[in-house]
Amino acid sequence: MDNFQQLFELYSQTNNQITIFQALINFIICMVLSFIVRAFYVKRSFSLVGKSHIASIIPILAGVVFLVIMVVKSSLALSLGLVGALSIVRFRTPIKEPEELVYLFLAIGIGLGMGAGQPVLTTLIVLLILVFVYLFLSNNKINQVLEYNLIIDWGEEDVSLQTVLYELEAKLETFKLVRYDWSATSKSASLIIEPENDFGIDDLIAQLKHHIPSVNVTFFEAKTNW
Repeated sequence: MDNFQQLFELYSQTNNQITIFQALINFIICMVLSFIVRAFYVKRSFSLVGKSHIASIIPILAGVVFLVIMVVKSSLALSLGLVGALSIVRFRTPIKEPEELVYLFLAIGIGLGMGAGQPVLTTLIVLLILVFVYLFLSNNKINQVLEYNLIIDWGEEDVSLQTVLYELEAKLETFKLVRYDWSATSKSASLIIEPENDFGIDDLIAQLKHHIPSVNVTFFEAKTNW
C-alpha cells in the first residue's frame, strides 16, 4: 500500500512540474509543428481529393489533443471520465484513403507529446518522420500513375468483346477485364489498363471509333473511386 502511494505521489509530482509558461511554449510549438505537417501534407500527399478538408483539421486536432492531455493528465478521475465520454461519442469522419488517417494520427501524436511535456523529443521525431517521407516517399516513380480504369460502352450488335480487346491489345502494355455487361441494346466493358510510355487516350479513342462508331469511353486513374 505504501509503495502504491509513493508511486502515485511521484506520478503527481511529475505531471505538476510544467508551469503555465512552459505549457504555453509547448502549445505554440505544437501548433507550429501541426502547421508544418499540414503544409507537408498539402504538397506531398498522394491523395486526389479532399486535401483542403483534411489539411484544415490537422492543426485543430493537434490543439484539441494537447488541451485534453493537459487537463486529464493530472487527475486519474478526469482520465477515466475521458474514457467514458469517448465510449459514447461516435466519430464519422469520411476517411477515404489510409494516408489521410496516417497524417491525422501524426497530428494526434504531436498533441500527445506536447501535452505530456516532451517538446524536444516530439519535435525531433516528427521532423525525422517528415524527412524520411520526403526522402523515400516523394520519388517521381512513386508518384507516377501506372494503372487506369477504362470503361467502354457500345451498341453495335455485330461488335463482340473479343474485337474490342483486340483493338486495346495494340495500344496497351497490359490490361485486365474486370466487368462485362451485355443487354439487347448495349454492351459495356470495364478494364484496368497499364498503358505504354507513349500512350495517348485520344489515339485509343480514335482507333476504337474507327471500328465502333457509337463507342463511349470513360477513362480515369485506377485508385480513384468514382
